[in-house]
Amino acid sequence: MRKSSLYMAAAIGLVFAFSQALRGGTHDKELQPSFQTSDRCFACHNGITTSSGKDLSLGLEWQASIMANSSRDPYWQGSVRREIIDHPESKAAIEDECSICHMPVTRYEAKLRGQKGEVFSHLPFDPAKKQDAQAEDGVTCSVCHQISEKGLGTPASYVGNFVIDPPLAKDNHPEYGPYLIEPGQMHAMNTSTGGFDPTHGSHILDSGLCGSCHTLITKALGEGGKEIATFYEQMPYPEWLHSDYPDKKSCQSCHMPEIHEATPISSVLGVDREGARRHTFVGSNFLLTNIFNQYREELSVKAQPQQLSDAAREAVEFLKTQAARVSVDSVEQSGNTLTASVRVQNLTGHKLPTAYPSRRAWLHFTVRDNNGQVVFESGKLRPDGSIVGNDNDDDPLRFEPHYSKIERWDQVEIYEDIMKDQAGHVTTGLLHAVAYIKDNRVLPTGFDKQTAPAEIAVVGDAATDDSFTAGEDRVQYAIWVGNAQGPFRIEAELCYQPVGFRWAHNLLGYNAMEPQRFVRYYDSMSSNSAVVLARAEATR
Repeated sequence: MRKSSLYMAAAIGLVFAFSQALRGGTHDKELQPSFQTSDRCFACHNGITTSSGKDLSLGLEWQASIMANSSRDPYWQGSVRREIIDHPESKAAIEDECSICHMPVTRYEAKLRGQKGEVFSHLPFDPAKKQDAQAEDGVTCSVCHQISEKGLGTPASYVGNFVIDPPLAKDNHPEYGPYLIEPGQMHAMNTSTGGFDPTHGSHILDSGLCGSCHTLITKALGEGGKEIATFYEQMPYPEWLHSDYPDKKSCQSCHMPEIHEATPISSVLGVDREGARRHTFVGSNFLLTNIFNQYREELSVKAQPQQLSDAAREAVEFLKTQAARVSVDSVEQSGNTLTASVRVQNLTGHKLPTAYPSRRAWLHFTVRDNNGQVVFESGKLRPDGSIVGNDNDDDPLRFEPHYSKIERWDQVEIYEDIMKDQAGHVTTGLLHAVAYIKDNRVLPTGFDKQTAPAEIAVVGDAATDDSFTAGEDRVQYAIWVGNAQGPFRIEAELCYQPVGFRWAHNLLGYNAMEPQRFVRYYDSMSSNSAVVLARAEATR
């Protein structure tokens, strides 16, 4: 029997009991928003092949994504535990806020009940418990596809404040997609899922849908849990809005690659669709995907090793081909001094890197003489994941400034955002952070740093650096080569880490399982914690 026929038989035979949210804005309990877990979707949305025979099972691709594994994320779990240790009086509020994006189903349903979301009560996951199963499913299919168009793209929707409408009637929960649906297809899905209807909704293609969860604003906490500042933690959507990308590309067009041939999106009653998109949710955190693969048993990961290997490989390929471009220009020699201009271009629709502030990109610049010997090197990565010459890796209370000109090996151009606490000290504690003391992440094209609002502003020396402009940065290197003989070979690499050394190792001071576990994971994979986004060479 063909694979698609097996999925069809399974889908038609599925009849599930359907549970509703306990209470909400109406007295009719059966007319409340509710969710299904991804296993309800797999029967029809796996076993999909294109006209050329390529397997594009949406469920299997999603299963290996960061979205599917958001609740298993060991770095997130370690960071939540750290924040609770730092702010024990705010434990309930911290778990509630941190579950918004990583355990959205259980948190949304808790909100309907007038309660707070929880994190550690669901860990380790017990599949026999409904709420644990919902929590384990991470950002599951039924979350994104039920989001209403109401308020999308407005600040009211940020920090996971999307709207999910109550069903129109019992067993009539709309799940939105970009295509018009025939009655027979709707009936098949309603029957197999227990009351969820495929519904046309063009807003599923709107970047504002992504922006609702990928715009995170937190409250810094002081003594006794008092809120002391508003902190703009992750702002890729406002960054995108301030660029010229809204006229060019949406979030989905980059992170959900288009299938460039007609293909069905369901193995049951599916018809060929143009412009369908893969559900890989390709992004930049290859390190986390590799951790999921290496420690899949400890983390209860359901995706198979090959799925995770493919996802990590695609993430790295995505970064290498679509993130940045580097060039070495204007190489000159005057006496014993070699000068070169390195240009870094951002090819993305937001700052590079963006989102969670553990991420960093930096220039690894090397000069070799005619014998291939290193004359000068800035930005070398150590096997433990730290960068030679980076003040912050050497000392958690210091940081490397932005440079327009580099003359010494211990000066490194690092594109990052550095947070400060109420006393002005460098911190990696999100709920200690009141503002950024440095933000020189490379800007997207069309981004005017002079008119950028405070929440996405350039901070530090880059703000007054005329060579740091929309879409690019230029760094001048002036290198003393002494008696070394040319011709000299100049190499410039833009390197990237999803989790920098300091962000990982600051967890070492917390005597709890989750922080210690992540440091163990990081140290075991630190030699593979970075990739080269782009590189260029020149000779003189």
